[in-house]
Amino acid sequence: MSDRPRRGWTVWTEGIPAETMLDMPPDLSKKVVGFLAGLALDAGGAIDGDRQPPGDPMDDLGVRYSVQIDGEPVVFEYVVLRETREIRIPVLVWFR
Repeated sequence: MSDRPRRGWTVWTEGIPAETMLDMPPDLSKKVVGFLAGLALDAGGAIDGDRQPPGDPMDDLGVRYSVQIDGEPVVFEYVVLRETREIRIPVLVWFR
């Protein structure tokens, strides 16, 4: 039997960040959605491999991180929920 996780990681964007993404131009919104989907893979893989997930740590517990999307006026925070294998986006800022 393998000790690998049984399922992948998901990303969940809370209400206000989701509304912010809906207000963005379609190309930017699509890029942000793709970035967040990739984040679930990258962060989940790092956590499963006992490595630090992407971004700047915002606490000493390894739970909250901050990321700026390269080349875009978007920064967001995410929270790692290990029990449910979820990356939650509670804060997303779009600098217009």
